[in-house]
Amino acid sequence: MNRDANEMKKTIIPAADGKRITEEFCELVSVDSESLQEKPIAEILKRKLEELGCSVMEDDAGEKIGGSSGNIFALMEGEGSPVLFSAHMDTVSPGKGKEARVMEDGRILGNGEAVLGADDVAGIVEILEGIRILKENNMIHRPVEILLTVSEENFCRGAGAFDCSNIKATEAYVLDLSGPVGKAATRAPTLILFRIKVTGKAAHAGFEPENGVNAIEAVSRAISKIDQGRVDEETTFNIGKIEGGSVTNIVPDQCRIVGEVRSYDHEKAERIVEETERIFRQEAEAVGASVEVKTNVLIRAYSVDEGSRVCKDFVAALDMIDEDPDPSEGSVFVSTFGGSDNNILKTRGINGIVLSCGMYNVHSKEEYTTVEDLEKGARLVAALCCL
Repeated sequence: MNRDANEMKKTIIPAADGKRITEEFCELVSVDSESLQEKPIAEILKRKLEELGCSVMEDDAGEKIGGSSGNIFALMEGEGSPVLFSAHMDTVSPGKGKEARVMEDGRILGNGEAVLGADDVAGIVEILEGIRILKENNMIHRPVEILLTVSEENFCRGAGAFDCSNIKATEAYVLDLSGPVGKAATRAPTLILFRIKVTGKAAHAGFEPENGVNAIEAVSRAISKIDQGRVDEETTFNIGKIEGGSVTNIVPDQCRIVGEVRSYDHEKAERIVEETERIFRQEAEAVGASVEVKTNVLIRAYSVDEGSRVCKDFVAALDMIDEDPDPSEGSVFVSTFGGSDNNILKTRGINGIVLSCGMYNVHSKEEYTTVEDLEKGARLVAALCCL
């Protein structure tokens, strides 16, 4: 299936069935599928993949992470080296009672009471319709592997529990990026979550405050010495939650914070977390308090060479669907400061990029997609299968 550039340019991918992909999108977003509650949509997708002639399996990720369903892995036979497509089945909250409304201008909106669920049903239906394009037009294609994950919104827990030895492909396309179809993210950050607990000593705030050790004071002293927000062009730092104290007449003996560091440089993220811990211990000791720190690397940074096959095939596929990049919009390759299942796949030795799949205003009640994006995304999937 390794074609030269001239041959690839002669291959034009047929149109997607706009009515069918729109109806399927509306069908799937109507299924409640918040993280760890994906079983209803998983059952539907297993049936759809089997009807497309794929061999289908469900793993035990649900048991491992406390969810109702495992990840779905499917295979469609073909010729040449395999290619992997991935999307996730879960949505953020509020994700119950979702409903799609198709507008005259081609936008697909939610009902205003919940997220629409285009994140990531858009990616799912583009994969399904892409396969239908191949089959209905008797197109020669590579072996196609499909990984539909659970609990991606919970820092990729489903993908993290998947046995990647099942995957034979060395290139992957993860359909899970906001924006119009035609862009791909080749870089994503490390994300480290940290939890810090400061313990002081309780005392009556009116009668004997000098006998107490104020945990909130220690935390506030430490926070005042830390730069938050955008640390530099490749790093952010945020303390997102603070809890402490009980009543106004007691010197607070407990204060907890939760925060995160994101950076395209993994080692830099680790150094910032270490420095944060040092500052908290220093300021806690200054007032006589103690500190407990827990950290968790949720995803690890990666960068994909734009000269690699996975990127070259993406550019070739855009040509096959007559999607010539607009020079005014810059490169088709971008960086994202969000994570995806591609962070997991990259650590497992699979070279992947994250494709935009036409979802907008994600994680909000104003989320939407467009019929044009769904059709274009399906054709892009079909094209990538033919390279």
